[in-house]
Amino acid sequence: MRTEDRPGPPDATLEDRLLELLRRKDYTPMRVEDLAAALRLDRRDDKKFSALIQSLLNKGFIAKVKQDRFVIPRDADLQSGRVKFRQSGVAVFLPEGPDGASLGPPWHIPAQDTGTALHGDLVLVRENKRARPWRAGKPGSADEKHGRIIRVLERAHDTIAGTLRRDHQFWNVTPDDPRFVRTVLVADPAQSSVFPPPKPGDKVLVRLHEWTQPHQSPTGDIIENLGVTHTPGAEFKAILYKYHLQPEFPEPVLLEAASIPPEVRPRDQVGREDIRNIFTITIDPDDAKDFDDALSVEHLPGGDLRIGIHIADVSAYVRPGTALDKEARARGNSTYLVGCVVPMLPHVLSNGLCSLVEAQDRLTKSVFVTFSANGKIKATRFANTVIRSRKRLTYRQAFALLKENDLALLRALPLPPAHATGSTGRPLSSLNDAELVELRDAVRTLWSLAEPMRVARMQKGSLDFDFPEVKIFTDADGYADRLELIQNDESHQLVEEFMLLANEVVARALHEAGLPFLSRVHDQPDPEKLIELRDLLATFGVQAGDLTQRQEIIRVLDKIRRHPQGHTLKTQFLRSLKQACYRASVDGHYGLYKKFYTHFTSPIRRYSDLVVHRIFDNYLARTGAGHAAPAPVRYNQADLDALARHLSLTERNSTDAERETVKLKLLEFFEREAQRTPRQQFPALITDIRNHGFFIELRESMAYGFVPLSSLQDDLYSISADGRELVGRRTRRKFSLGQEIPVEVFRVDRYKRQIDFRVVQEGGPRTSGQQRENSSVTPAMVSQNRKMRPGQRQDRHQPPRSHKDNRRRRRR
Repeated sequence: MRTEDRPGPPDATLEDRLLELLRRKDYTPMRVEDLAAALRLDRRDDKKFSALIQSLLNKGFIAKVKQDRFVIPRDADLQSGRVKFRQSGVAVFLPEGPDGASLGPPWHIPAQDTGTALHGDLVLVRENKRARPWRAGKPGSADEKHGRIIRVLERAHDTIAGTLRRDHQFWNVTPDDPRFVRTVLVADPAQSSVFPPPKPGDKVLVRLHEWTQPHQSPTGDIIENLGVTHTPGAEFKAILYKYHLQPEFPEPVLLEAASIPPEVRPRDQVGREDIRNIFTITIDPDDAKDFDDALSVEHLPGGDLRIGIHIADVSAYVRPGTALDKEARARGNSTYLVGCVVPMLPHVLSNGLCSLVEAQDRLTKSVFVTFSANGKIKATRFANTVIRSRKRLTYRQAFALLKENDLALLRALPLPPAHATGSTGRPLSSLNDAELVELRDAVRTLWSLAEPMRVARMQKGSLDFDFPEVKIFTDADGYADRLELIQNDESHQLVEEFMLLANEVVARALHEAGLPFLSRVHDQPDPEKLIELRDLLATFGVQAGDLTQRQEIIRVLDKIRRHPQGHTLKTQFLRSLKQACYRASVDGHYGLYKKFYTHFTSPIRRYSDLVVHRIFDNYLARTGAGHAAPAPVRYNQADLDALARHLSLTERNSTDAERETVKLKLLEFFEREAQRTPRQQFPALITDIRNHGFFIELRESMAYGFVPLSSLQDDLYSISADGRELVGRRTRRKFSLGQEIPVEVFRVDRYKRQIDFRVVQEGGPRTSGQQRENSSVTPAMVSQNRKMRPGQRQDRHQPPRSHKDNRRRRRR
């Protein structure tokens, strides 16, 4: 058959021609053999065509209807997408296009219509147009779609971790994730090949069998014993399996890393600008394991200042196509779990040769920005350099240098614990007066430039989502035993402003040079989400206008900042915005209000920055700047498009893993607190009133919880007509929205991931001012580590996610 006689353009693939046929307005559903005939296929193409049909079915691009006929899903009121379960068994369906892009608001799936779907599966759903709104009275409920799951297209997980139990003669596994609402039946573990044989109460990994009958329980095989459930080791292993994280590196990667010399050699410095004599420092958290950025200060004639922003040159050691590069690309980024890191690069690089440790020569990529005497930017230039950091500072030390003039008090500042960091640096007590004054002056000079930059950025329209977060510390056995409040003070803001500046000026330079690169993109929010946010804010007494206007967003954020429930409202605000991602196009950053923005400043833990560093070398070579790499790596648009999609996915996976480990550790912390006598008292704020109790936010740890009505035993309480109070029938005692109350842990359900509190009566446990050492959260426990981004609450009592530090965790 001649090609020109077949449907579709001459160069169209078989898939394109098939989909074009199915999309025709005059198409009626056909069987496989009729489709083959319509496409004028030869008999020898039958096997290939059948495989294509099955592949498109699995992806949800086509659907099978009655009598084995095929259609485009929308023509049969079908839609493909991901399903997300709630603990109650009801589900939310998120429609997706063939490229994974969102296709509108979520649908509601009743529990009885979820079929054999499990949390996260790719499914095919048919709309139920006769269903009534399930959230009557809620904004947008009249337009909400309902559906029934017709088919599971692809499982999100082929394994699941959970706790082994025995009910009578049956063995089953209760999944860790409460959104997996089914228990999994397994065979007697004594008959498995797993060693040691699991016993009831152990956490196990199960490989799921095919599940096709919704009235029967899913089944699986135990493939690994992870240890006793709810112990740190078992929980850590379960997280690794769930999110496909691998702490260990393959042997070829380790061998390649070991072959790299442990120190910068003279020949490595050839062709680089030598700035080892310029005063350079690093500022990082107490427990930082690696140091990938440094700042230098130069005083120029006429009162100008030249600030150097120096970033570890990982690209000098990780070459494209090597085992190191392939593994780093596959991982995409480092993942920061509570108490440990799953690194992108082996330790010898991430904590060694690439880390800008004090008093060691290091290869860097540098952005030099010249400021006039009045703080205006006069010029920028770029170079490959070699530096030597004069001092490793912690945020605590940098903050003190900004605020304190007494040198004796500065010298009294402690070093971070040696076991908790990659390098402590010299103690400030070892510096003479001249050295300490030089250090203090440098930090203050940097802040004198960073502060007006920050003010100008906010005035231009950058959104300020900075607010305190909580960091979780573990004991020697890995259990959560201490929480600390993290403040985003001037020492954090100082470094952040220069990192933002470097990311912006590099992005602009690459764009103007016509070089394709990876942008960090934050799209405009959906107007529908902003309408929902406005309605939500109104319930908290915050009146908002048109939130599609940036000035109104800024005005409302300022209101929220002063609101008693500001942390809760900011978290909700963040949930209304789109997630930042990588893209090989300059599409702007909504949150920062910048047209040009990339990730350049963290190549030790982000592959995107490593790629931008390689493109940066092309820029140096193309513009004739000195110190260019001898053979710059080139990327085309297709390479970068694929990389952007992959890195956005790996980042999302790491973020989910980080959130989950924070959630588990907070549950662990409060469970241990519930076992102590006397129990700790925490000040809390009432954030939502329900007829069965009220939700709270702990003021000092910002964890969320619930006070059930059953715990209020002094009276019979009922909800007020406006839904803003619970009122006692006899005592007329009130619990109102926004009221601050003292609470203690009531109970913790690790399986449901719920934390319940109860109100402390007069004469109850000691207050936060009398808390036990290492078991409390007080305002005095302010860490100078970098601020961490807030998380999002998904489960009933899910606390906000916390992060290690601002640069590592903030997904700007």
